[in-house]
Amino acid sequence: MSNAAEAAARLRVGGLQRWTSIDFPGRLAAVVFCQGCPWRCSYCQNPELLDARAGPQLAWQEVLRFLQGRRGLLDGVVFSGGEPTLQPALGAAMKEVRALGFEVALHSGGMYPDRLAEVLPLVDWVGLDIKAPWHRMDAVTASRGSASRVLDSLLQVLMGGVAHECRTTWSPELFPLHELHTLTEELAALGVKRWRLQQLRGGTLPQAAPWRGDLALFGARFEDFEFRAA
Repeated sequence: MSNAAEAAARLRVGGLQRWTSIDFPGRLAAVVFCQGCPWRCSYCQNPELLDARAGPQLAWQEVLRFLQGRRGLLDGVVFSGGEPTLQPALGAAMKEVRALGFEVALHSGGMYPDRLAEVLPLVDWVGLDIKAPWHRMDAVTASRGSASRVLDSLLQVLMGGVAHECRTTWSPELFPLHELHTLTEELAALGVKRWRLQQLRGGTLPQAAPWRGDLALFGARFEDFEFRAA
């Protein structure tokens, strides 16, 4: 096994979704769930992936064997989590995926901007979570200093020119509606063009008629906007 292959083999895989049409826009893809995340968002959808000390559920070589059998059937591979950029092996794993002829997508919360910068040249599309307004970020992620890291990651994505979308999960239980408006204004001012607003599962929404007006305002701030109901 080469040094590069040995590096990729260290990727701790917490799970594998063998087919998706929604996690990599315009592509049929598989999703590799990477083990470990330093944040503790209260609404995390994959809590079983949080523990960075947990052993892999699947060896990387098994993932590669699966992908070798899907060449010509799948377009790409999504690295999701957990937080993929937590793992130093991510770049080597991406290189092996690209060598098989697949495009690469990355789902990230942006908490490791330096490692994000290392892998961005290997990525065709990024889904970047903007969890909250900057002053609320630490409370939502239960981690100090998260806002500056996410902002750094966002600027890298924007300046790097990689295809991307930003997305925010929200309900009034997380932070007030007027702060959501402030966040959208700040993101638009930074140059974000594509933003997805996702309803918090189990969360409430404002009254229907005024809420339609809010959605219209959000849509006017971005070239590409979508609201995703829970």
